[in-house]
Amino acid sequence: MANNRVLRAGIVGGAGYTGGEMCRLLINHPNVELAFVHSNSNGGNPLHKVHSDLLGDTDMIFSDTISQDIDVLFLCVGHGDARKFLEGNKIDSSIKVIDLSQDFRLNAKSSIGDREFIYGLSEVNKSAIEGANNIANPGCFATAIQLSLLPLAASGKLTDEVQISAITGSTGAGQSLSATSHFSWRSSNASTYKVFTHQHLLEIGETLLSMQAGFDKSVNFVPYRGDFPRGIIVTMHTKCSLSDEEVKALYVNYYKDAEFTHVSDTNIHLKQVVNTNKALVYVEKHGDNVVVTSVIDNLLKGASGQAVHNMNIMFGLDERAGLRLKPLAF
Repeated sequence: MANNRVLRAGIVGGAGYTGGEMCRLLINHPNVELAFVHSNSNGGNPLHKVHSDLLGDTDMIFSDTISQDIDVLFLCVGHGDARKFLEGNKIDSSIKVIDLSQDFRLNAKSSIGDREFIYGLSEVNKSAIEGANNIANPGCFATAIQLSLLPLAASGKLTDEVQISAITGSTGAGQSLSATSHFSWRSSNASTYKVFTHQHLLEIGETLLSMQAGFDKSVNFVPYRGDFPRGIIVTMHTKCSLSDEEVKALYVNYYKDAEFTHVSDTNIHLKQVVNTNKALVYVEKHGDNVVVTSVIDNLLKGASGQAVHNMNIMFGLDERAGLRLKPLAF
């Protein structure tokens, strides 16, 4: 039987990229009433003054206060600010919290007071998410990379170093301007950054260890900045003893019940997933190496869309509610 419950939701940090995506998703979610969108810098301004595409969709204004009359609270604030917000604001224990920052993703930092956060990667933790009161949403690179690795780790087939390269759109850097997010710098340009040191490696490592105890090989990650706004494409390769048919069957079987992650039998590209909550995975063998490509929209499957999916699971809603989105395609 369908769950037709209507949830009251609030957003803290609604003026940024992930906050804007959260507004767009929740305004159009059939089971959600968006109660407030909080912003310290935009209190009293209409949402469409910041997110101009919302003109005609809502007359809501940004709030500078927090209402407790909600079922779920989304924290779309910067890294470090989610913990500060919960330390400085008493949020009723009956309100479920979904945090999109990195503040609660790692095991050693997964709690604050009586709140315990579950890592919100549904392709691994769906049963835990179903009973969770608080979710730490995974990072965007971490989501795309883990989706390329999970079937191997779950079957104990990670036996060698893992080599990863991935490129992300400019929205992955957030809305604040920097030398490397300016259009004039980013256009017709590409560069690496945080080579082998990206912060998302920590959450990836914890997941792999939880699935394949004793895994101690290096995960070598080279991130790239791309000259496009949205999307992440990952290429992962590692030694694998399985045949081409065996490794493809392994991935298909692992993701057979995943609502948004799909294994493609042909090569994949970003426009298949941009503007959607989908993840696509493509697997092939080259000699002794398995090569896995994965693609997601960094603001949706890598952030706000994944958060809404987690909310749907937590409250027993249709997993696809509010997430039946059309890709760009061309």
